[in-house]
Amino acid sequence: MLLISKTYWLGMPFNYKGALPEGTEVRPLHLQAADMRWITGLYYTPATAAKRRPIGVLVMHPRADFSRHYCIPRFVENGISVLGLTTRCLNNDVTAIHEDLILDVAAGVQYLREQGAEKVILVGNSGGGALFSFYQEQAEKAVGQRIATDPAGKPTKLNMATMIPADALIALSAHAGEGQVLLHCIDPAVTDESNPLASDPALDMYNPDNGFAPPPTSSQYSAEFIAAFRAGQRARVARLDAHARALIADARTAEESYKKTKNVLDFAERQAIGRHAAFEPVMTIYRTMANPNYTDLTQDPSARGYGSLFSERPDLMNYQFIGFGRLVTPAAWLSTWSGLSSNADFCRNIASTQIPVLIVNALRDKEIHPADARKMFAAVTSPDKTFLDQDAEHYFEPAFGEQTAPDVERLMTHVVPWVLERFS
Repeated sequence: MLLISKTYWLGMPFNYKGALPEGTEVRPLHLQAADMRWITGLYYTPATAAKRRPIGVLVMHPRADFSRHYCIPRFVENGISVLGLTTRCLNNDVTAIHEDLILDVAAGVQYLREQGAEKVILVGNSGGGALFSFYQEQAEKAVGQRIATDPAGKPTKLNMATMIPADALIALSAHAGEGQVLLHCIDPAVTDESNPLASDPALDMYNPDNGFAPPPTSSQYSAEFIAAFRAGQRARVARLDAHARALIADARTAEESYKKTKNVLDFAERQAIGRHAAFEPVMTIYRTMANPNYTDLTQDPSARGYGSLFSERPDLMNYQFIGFGRLVTPAAWLSTWSGLSSNADFCRNIASTQIPVLIVNALRDKEIHPADARKMFAAVTSPDKTFLDQDAEHYFEPAFGEQTAPDVERLMTHVVPWVLERFS
């Protein structure tokens, strides 16, 4: 059953359309993070040294490949070099630990400085916004004051890493964090995590008895249902957090037992304990496409259409493989997808920094809604902060089948001057 949005039928909607400026130099990179992990990317520089400004842009996402991001051509055209860098979890966030991912960001920022960028601008689209705000918050802290353990209790490498603070952050259709997104779209009607079809009809937003209408007719939910639904979402995330922590504790107990039984038990007995200690469980999180904003367009009204970023039929897509946080280790769940435990929280982190911030809200975005963007902007404490609304989709992508992206062009007529006014 094909339910994926047409946005994704022609490939990655965040890739730039058309050609780069004539003479653009594109250098493939293989960078090593502080914990020895390798990451890849493309470094774009203007044609001649005379045209190059001492400004570097870094564009990244926790798992998507932004090495051909739509912002790149216009920056290069204006003399700004751009590094489109992947993280260690490219196209697979089963093991995505944000405390590790920001080491990848650190490698990118350091590379831009080494190439002569006196100012580094972080451009975070979608999940890149929370990734970068987390990086900046940690980079501004002195060594020894950064987060020592991730939400699973594992020591981080942040206090041994070179983390150079950036000079500005641009958040394009950015959300407050993958955990915050999931907190608003996880299905609270799930009654059994091992059975995706088991459901509580009283908390099912796709149940007509609760106000759901046949798509694409807008549904209409009562305030009482919404309140119960949102409380149910938090309760499910809390249960998943507890389950993740129990799995982690069990593994650590087995590992300690394995260490203590050295030279005590015979090989066969100790091997059985070792298997338990070595076991790495993976959590399957079913049904993560259930946000009343998808189907009731009176909830946080905007210019968006019916459905989610992924599908015009979220009621059915909710049961498919593609979805947020579908497969994760317990540690990755806590670090990335738990809205209650993750440190990658844009609002909390950006409040601790004072760099210039530009937040661009796409008015037709089906995943980030007006209240989300306003909350993020309100969290910025820097005196230099700018909010821009633009009539566009989540990735400023054109209509299906179009080969040019006029919304990107309009976006960059605001973004490039914002950068040059501050750093040229």
